[in-house]
Amino acid sequence: MLTPTRLSLGLLAALAFAPALTLASATVTPLNTGWQFRLVPDSALAAQHADQTNWPPAQVPGSVQTDLLTTGNIGDPFYRDNEAQLQWIGLGEWDYQLTFDVDAATLKQDHVDLVFDGVDTFADIVLNDKPLLKTGNMFRQWRLPVKKILHAGSNTLTVHLHSPIAKLQPWLLIQPYALPGEFDTAFGDEPKGRQTSNYVRKANYQYGWDWGPRFVTMGIWQPVNLESWTDARLQDFHIAQPHVDADNAQLAADVTLQAGKAGPARVNVNWTAPDGSTGSMSQDVTLTAGDNALHVPFAIAKPERWWPAGYGEQNLYRFHVDVTRAGSTLVSADRNTGLRSVELKRDHDQWGRGFAFVVNGVPIFAKGADLIPTDSFPERTTPEQLKQLLTSTRDANMNMLRMWGGGYYQSDAFYDMADQLGIMIWQDFMFGGAITPYDHEFLGNSRVEAEEQVRRLRNHPSIVLWCGNNEVQTGWESWPDREDFKKSISADERQRIENGMRELFGNTLRKVVKDNDPDVPYWASSPSTDFDGEANVLNDGDYHYWKVWSGSEPIDHYLDITPRFQSEYGLQSFPVMATIESFATAADMAPNSPVMRAHQKFANGNGNDRLLLYIRANYGEPKDFASFVYLSQLMQAEGIELAAEHLRSARPQNMGSLYWQLNDVWPGPSWSSIDYYGRWKALQFHAKRFYAPVDIVPTRRNGQTTLHLVSDRTTPFQATLRTRVYDMNGKMLSEQSKPVDGAALSSTNVGEFSDAQLLHSARPANTVASFDVIENGNVIAHHLLYFDVAKTLALPRQPGLKAEWRDDGNTLRISARRLARGVWIDFGKLDAHLSMNAFDLLPGEHVDIAVNSGADVASLKAALKMTSLVDAVQPETAK
Repeated sequence: MLTPTRLSLGLLAALAFAPALTLASATVTPLNTGWQFRLVPDSALAAQHADQTNWPPAQVPGSVQTDLLTTGNIGDPFYRDNEAQLQWIGLGEWDYQLTFDVDAATLKQDHVDLVFDGVDTFADIVLNDKPLLKTGNMFRQWRLPVKKILHAGSNTLTVHLHSPIAKLQPWLLIQPYALPGEFDTAFGDEPKGRQTSNYVRKANYQYGWDWGPRFVTMGIWQPVNLESWTDARLQDFHIAQPHVDADNAQLAADVTLQAGKAGPARVNVNWTAPDGSTGSMSQDVTLTAGDNALHVPFAIAKPERWWPAGYGEQNLYRFHVDVTRAGSTLVSADRNTGLRSVELKRDHDQWGRGFAFVVNGVPIFAKGADLIPTDSFPERTTPEQLKQLLTSTRDANMNMLRMWGGGYYQSDAFYDMADQLGIMIWQDFMFGGAITPYDHEFLGNSRVEAEEQVRRLRNHPSIVLWCGNNEVQTGWESWPDREDFKKSISADERQRIENGMRELFGNTLRKVVKDNDPDVPYWASSPSTDFDGEANVLNDGDYHYWKVWSGSEPIDHYLDITPRFQSEYGLQSFPVMATIESFATAADMAPNSPVMRAHQKFANGNGNDRLLLYIRANYGEPKDFASFVYLSQLMQAEGIELAAEHLRSARPQNMGSLYWQLNDVWPGPSWSSIDYYGRWKALQFHAKRFYAPVDIVPTRRNGQTTLHLVSDRTTPFQATLRTRVYDMNGKMLSEQSKPVDGAALSSTNVGEFSDAQLLHSARPANTVASFDVIENGNVIAHHLLYFDVAKTLALPRQPGLKAEWRDDGNTLRISARRLARGVWIDFGKLDAHLSMNAFDLLPGEHVDIAVNSGADVASLKAALKMTSLVDAVQPETAK
């Protein structure tokens, strides 16, 4: 994966991103270097791939696919249609092996543990020819006592990886039925309707999704360590927050440790506040030999609380704990966390039952997107790329990401950054929509996974919700394949399946959260009413809306629904041409070429026809492939803007807008606003504007426009609303101004206009209305209103766009003599961060755009290309 260059340089430089937790107890020896791997020589695929049965070097953390790529045994999995040629890898049996030395000092310790932080997924772990464990969950840690198996000098560790498909498919084929899953393979490696992914605790998206490829990975995907200790080993250090308000924070230091022997000890807790002030608390305890859970209550007066982005500072306290015995330190740890209260408010009101996040007593309108995994091969994502992704989130005025349940729990570094940036995280457990088995083994395996992940992540103030799954309940209730399946089984079996889902998502996971992170609310499924009734309803809970796009309904149907919280909705687009050129050749540049269809995962490759449907309905016929790409982004950006602003203007009936989706796992068309390489699409630039703290929202329906002033500010303000009407060539037809009051945390109706009142006698196709909110002489919100879809407008064929580099060389001034619709600034293969892009320009106006790039100004000048809507559409298709 290329390192993206779209950076918010000032903010990135200001962030230290110190780790949230450091431990000092056991001696830790990393075992991540020196590994080798091979295709098992006597396995089924060895005859066809005999050249893979040697022992080339491997990388840990990693996967078989990335190791084959690194060693030059396969080509780029993302290039053209290589995906189809690499499916054999996920069907193979693979060995990983490490020879490592252990010294006598390590063996003198009372305890020596071999710790795998993550194995993907079915593996036999063998040390010095002695079988230790069979793993079966990608998301769990595996700790194995190995002192009696190790010996001084050389030791050999082998991990034998089984294909999850080859392991489960023979069993599944003889079962009376297969539970409904997600997406059938396009490559023939599993029978249609017999998906094994339901039955294994592994990232669902790696089996293929409607935005990503199928690479069924195997490997040691998290670090491996040897841990040795005698006196004590610290297991966890948690700062519980049973009550936090402006005056007082009632807290507790919860320390779990293993002690080598019983006896008296002392727990010392120290903290440093964001302002540099310090405090401490000590408590005497009695340790038992073995496991200990220590609880030390304390309080902090006038806490400096953590706030979401846009509502205050992201204050973080530094806590330190020592457990001492007779003056010697047994264990110690440092922990960063923020102090805050979080509530999911579900009051009954005139619209039904609400769904609103309340942080520190303040109702927060959630503005953001859904986050999918960052790569098909998660070990390739670097902390720098995560930093860039989250900084882009905050740069676009977002305050929440929903971590979707079909991927994997993110790294500690991700949540540390979210804490520091004020990005609230809606955290799904990793169930992506497939119907889950109801057997006790699956339930127990899932419970342990959840316990480990909640304990790992519960100190992050950014996590404001634990959610049981993505779309399991609504799929079971309403999806056609589920309806057919329910008819095919007995009523008793159907009840057992339903009871199993309710037990897992309604009881087991809820109890895990209640027992381990009671300060944060739990929600059974998305969308749902938390098992209070039917899922995906408008008057209760959260809502996923897909009649636009998946149902091919017109984009303006977004205005037809107003849920309590919209946690999914979306439109697709292609990434920029520079990204497309990374996986395709010139011969592939057509919407339905084999390569473009291979990278279009919606509707088995037919998604590009859906894109053309929406483009033609709203803009006309693209001139060429590059125009198709540009128009796909314009359509996506303007469509999602319509929906998002409708949702914001409906506050408090609606209290959240999370569009699908923020990012990509590979380069190709999808619903993302940031592509695989970190490049912003038009939607991300629009989001920066439609998620701004103050927005002016004109909504036109049936010849009537309603104007809402939307404010996320926590205090009221006074401003001036200016309404101007122009013809397309710049003649001002009317202007009026009036004072408006911006209420705190609200959406206020500030105007109603008929078309006749705005147009007077002007032709709708030749006219545009402009609305500005002006505070202390500055425009703080701006919006244009057109009177029909773009393809019917009489847009000037020559808008007179002009680009001028200012004296400092870092500012680009764009101006237009006539109305310019959908202006897009591009530098080809040169990456540059622009403070603004994908905008409309009124006649005679200009914008100054900050440009950050590693390229010099001369190169940027030579590469600069400006496109507007009239450049991309065939004239005969637009009026």
